[in-house]
Amino acid sequence: MDHRPQAWGRPRDDVFGPYDPSYLQTTGPKTATQQPIVTGTSVIAIKFKDGVVMAADNLASYGSLARFTDVKRLHPFLGHTIVGFGGDVSDMQYLTRHLNELAIDEAYDHEAASAQSGGGSHLNAANLHKYLSKLMYRRRNSFDPLWNAILVAGFDSQGKPFLGSVDLRGTAFTSPSLATGFGAMLAQPIMRKYAATEGDTENMTRDEAVRVVKECMKVLFYRDARSLDRYSLAVVTKDGVELSEDEQLEQQSWAFAERIRGYGTQTVPSLSGSETISALLALYP
Repeated sequence: MDHRPQAWGRPRDDVFGPYDPSYLQTTGPKTATQQPIVTGTSVIAIKFKDGVVMAADNLASYGSLARFTDVKRLHPFLGHTIVGFGGDVSDMQYLTRHLNELAIDEAYDHEAASAQSGGGSHLNAANLHKYLSKLMYRRRNSFDPLWNAILVAGFDSQGKPFLGSVDLRGTAFTSPSLATGFGAMLAQPIMRKYAATEGDTENMTRDEAVRVVKECMKVLFYRDARSLDRYSLAVVTKDGVELSEDEQLEQQSWAFAERIRGYGTQTVPSLSGSETISALLALYP
């Protein structure tokens, strides 16, 4: 019996013949993802005076099919930054692994700098936002884009709340409130009522920001066909990231639709012949 690790799980050579690995050797052209397949919808975020609130639902859709209902699209970075992903889930998984490796490298560098100089500084949210913009732009120039729209929330080098956006082309900008996907049309007008400028966010409390985000998630659930009533909610403050990945919209029901004429099965009373003629005469006098 062949006990070598490379032979684990393979048929025995003396019974089925030698293993042929030639199929692993590809000589064709390099291929890249041409379009997103399994996707997540909107990510929304708003700043308040002490930090940032971000939310995204837990649904990943296979085309128009609501296929995966427990996909977490908010990921902490180094304990003081949150990254929200919209778009292709496989590219999100790749970026998540990449950011985990970056966090490990950054932690080692931070420990080394602290040992040498007695101090060190981590990558903050503004640094990570710029890093991701360069990464996405480089992949776009290689004609192999990562099909994601990303929000980055945390603090900048001056300790002020930071919120930035990056898309698959590397386009990057900041704003007091941001949203991806349909959230840019449905949730942004709501958030801008409360946080149109940086001055508005300085007067907004944490509870107000959470309430606005929850209101936006309710609107997205009813108006965006690729959304779900279960979502993840993250609050970033100077104390760290508070992430809840199983929030539920309360008292949400489509029962009201039964009262809308033309929706679903309608109960029509039966009429006699004379009543039918009278009804038609009333419609067409």
